[in-house]
Amino acid sequence: MIRRHELSDAEWEFVRPLLPASLRGRKRLDDRRILNGIVWKFRTGTPWRDVPERYGPWATLHTRFRRWAADGTFERMLKAAQAQADAVGDVDWLVSVDSTIVRAHQHAAGARKGGFAAPASDAPEAA
Repeated sequence: MIRRHELSDAEWEFVRPLLPASLRGRKRLDDRRILNGIVWKFRTGTPWRDVPERYGPWATLHTRFRRWAADGTFERMLKAAQAQADAVGDVDWLVSVDSTIVRAHQHAAGARKGGFAAPASDAPEAA
């Protein structure tokens, strides 16, 4: 049974070849189970410790997430998904940035010019 926040069979078959293989050590938890836990965590916004146990220990999910992020696994997944979507014409690469919607911090308007206060020696001398 596929739950709401889990990868479908088609999604899993797409990302499975992009995951790094485990070449040493003891047999690790199933990559699909771990990836579903990682997806669940980010789709719900919950802390790592609150990920349901059906996905495995939270520490394992967190460790695998950090490893995959550091070795570029998620970047490979994104690039492959973009390439696949682009190949079938699902991506419109035209981008427009309108600077009128960019907001400055509320305190940015009153900043001192030059950055620092003038040194005391530059003050006019009293007579």
